[in-house]
Amino acid sequence: MSASSQLAMLSDLARDARDQAGQVLAGERQSERQVAAQLESLTRYRLEYAERLQAAMSEGIDPASMHNYQHFLASLDAALERAREALNSQRRRVQQSQQQWQQEQKRLSAYDTLSSRRHAEKQRQDERREQRNSDDMSAGRLLRQRNTRDS
Repeated sequence: MSASSQLAMLSDLARDARDQAGQVLAGERQSERQVAAQLESLTRYRLEYAERLQAAMSEGIDPASMHNYQHFLASLDAALERAREALNSQRRRVQQSQQQWQQEQKRLSAYDTLSSRRHAEKQRQDERREQRNSDDMSAGRLLRQRNTRDS
């Protein structure tokens, strides 16, 4: 297997790894949006429920109902805290996925740069070879012309 085909294979593998890391990143971002939406919904629900408690208190509320409201608000607060922790955790996963994608992109860029350099070097070698051949043919023609004139 030639060096250029090995490099092409490595480049293809790096591209596949980068694409896969991109898909993971997209999935993590989608999960982050979902968790953020859940947190927002819980926050709104907690606010609405607290407003209901305020309304009930202004109309007069019995102690048992007050206890139930407070207990439910406490459970909503606990759920909100868990949702915030889940969002923070998901954001860390997004950041890790972003870093992984960036690493894969750097690896791919390195292979692409190396491939471009090899291609440019091959072109320079081909151009030099063509120039030498052209020079050799010109020199041969010139030598034949001289020999023809001298004869």
